Amino acid sequence: MPRTPPAWEAAWARQERSAASSAKPVEKLPLTAIRDLARATGNWPLTGYFTARGVPGELLARHPWNRRSAATSLAENIDGMPEDDDLNYPLLNLLVLQRHGRAFTTTDVARVWLDELPAGRTFTAERVAYRNLLSGLEPPLTARRHNPFREWIGALIRADVHGWTNPGDPAAAAGQAHRDATLTHTANGVYAAMFTAAVIATAVTGDHDVHACLRTGLTVVPPRSRLARAVRRAVRLARDHTDFDTVVDLLHDTYAATHHWVHAVPNTALIAAALTHADGDFTGSVRRAVSGGWDTDSNGATAGSVAALLAGSPRALPERWTAPLKNRLATSVGDFHGAGFDTLARLTHLEATRP
Repeated sequence: MPRTPPAWEAAWARQERSAASSAKPVEKLPLTAIRDLARATGNWPLTGYFTARGVPGELLARHPWNRRSAATSLAENIDGMPEDDDLNYPLLNLLVLQRHGRAFTTTDVARVWLDELPAGRTFTAERVAYRNLLSGLEPPLTARRHNPFREWIGALIRADVHGWTNPGDPAAAAGQAHRDATLTHTANGVYAAMFTAAVIATAVTGDHDVHACLRTGLTVVPPRSRLARAVRRAVRLARDHTDFDTVVDLLHDTYAATHHWVHAVPNTALIAAALTHADGDFTGSVRRAVSGGWDTDSNGATAGSVAALLAGSPRALPERWTAPLKNRLATSVGDFHGAGFDTLARLTHLEATRP
């Protein structure tokens, strides 16, 4: 069996760490609340997991944690990687590849969802598409019918595996992401997934810096799309300002009043800004993405995916981030419940090297 590239183990460990533990307690909270809660414990700029220890009761009453996540994802509560709906999707895509190969169709994705994904663990665009499937609709109508969430961030969340399994081939990664995304999303919701998959496919090889990866990602989406324009602007802001809080404030000034907090456009822009400002450093990228608000767990996960690949090895990730996860994750996707990141990396490598 070919040796598993250590970067993939780092990327899997990063995605679990970022998505469910560092950022979920502040998911849905406004930017001011994130800053106040972190500052109250001396954790600003972010250097570790969020904690309730030392936070004044009055502040917690005014800005309560994400209640579903606090019990498993605050620093004092982490014991392995807890179940998370966002993280079910990379596992489902691994199943899609195992069963159908890299030439899978959107219908293949739908079939795996119906077989393996509990309906109660779907939300927004994914829940609408799932309901449309049960009503007898076929893709791409599943993404379009009665779906006000079709340009939100869900398809981007699912894009990592498409990048990981197409190292050095961003066009193929974007093609996979497109076939996956059109089950549930349209337009900028799809472009965000394609952009992310292409960035990750470029990062997998270790031959490019983060700035080249982001430029490559922009080549697979329409240059005049709202998403492409937002990413280009975010990169410029990150280059022009040394204080990342200023970058975040400018992004919020532009998008907060007109876009939902999980819309693909502002969140993808924030990810690109975080990676640019941190120059691809792992901790720097994740903490910037999370500190920028909006869909904190998803943004931290995607930024961490790219940065971990560039780091090249799980040993390059600080142990303070990885040790609490104990190389173990819980999931609603039954075949993978209790799996380790090393196992997931090996399985991903097998799909990437399959003829």
